[in-house]
Amino acid sequence: NTAMQPGLNIAFAGTPAFAAHILETLLNERTHTISCVYTQPDKPAGRGRKIQKSPVKELAETYKLLVRQPENRQQLQLDDDLGQLDVLVVAAYGMLIPGLVLKRPRFGCINIHTSLLPRWRGAAPVQWAILAGDVETGITIMQMDAGLDTGDILYQQSCPIHPTDTAGILFESLAVIGSDCLLKTLHKISLRSVNPVRQPEAGVSYAHKIQKSDALIDWHRSAIEIDRQIRAFNPEPVAFTILNTHMIRIWQAEILDIQTREIPPGTVLNFSAAGLDITTNDKVIRIMKLQLPGKQVMDCRDFFNGNPRFWSTM
Repeated sequence: NTAMQPGLNIAFAGTPAFAAHILETLLNERTHTISCVYTQPDKPAGRGRKIQKSPVKELAETYKLLVRQPENRQQLQLDDDLGQLDVLVVAAYGMLIPGLVLKRPRFGCINIHTSLLPRWRGAAPVQWAILAGDVETGITIMQMDAGLDTGDILYQQSCPIHPTDTAGILFESLAVIGSDCLLKTLHKISLRSVNPVRQPEAGVSYAHKIQKSDALIDWHRSAIEIDRQIRAFNPEPVAFTILNTHMIRIWQAEILDIQTREIPPGTVLNFSAAGLDITTNDKVIRIMKLQLPGKQVMDCRDFFNGNPRFWSTM
């Protein structure tokens, strides 16, 4: 089948690990020519604030691909080479594609979006799906238009959200599904057999960009809402709380079926090698993995063994 498929001349625009996984699948498949890779400019990251290349740039350089890093939309718009393309493939690029660019490639620009559109249009669909308690999400390959994730659906595939999934785990699953959906869509584009479907008017929701303040835990909420918050913000920005003047980032927790209606929310009930137990509006959250400022992430067991009196002053 692939022998019959004419290869397309494409460019790829993406930045994080999710996008790098998809680009690598595309490279390994070898049907299409990737003439250029667009990614965000190198930025300082981590505690040392060292300048870091994006995962997509690192991969592109390994494969000796041409890499471009426009600073803004105006620079991208001035790129004449986009007119030589069959398709621009966009996956978590982190910059809005200017309207003038959308029409430049022969078959336009397509986006690999991590939700079942029209649910969760916007910047953080994976995190919001977990926060909302959705039991499924998925991948939508969309023909990009001038709106915010409003374009026609070219291909869709769903993916379950398991009760213990973090955003990190879900991104890994979606990268695999997204790669498969993209290859199938490009195959259809090359054979001129795409069947675009307009997004339904009903069921639209928006996933606004995650702010650091979204990750602060309010212990007056229910245990299930707090558990979702911890999973949605792992690996970033990471849910946190202030206890006994200490800022603690929470990487993993579980709900204990202990009713706490008489005890004020945010009370430390117990601190042991098993975990740090804190009351919520209805049940108890047991923190199992945490991180103190400037320290490594650690299991509660190791933390307790090293600091058994940490909470005895509370």
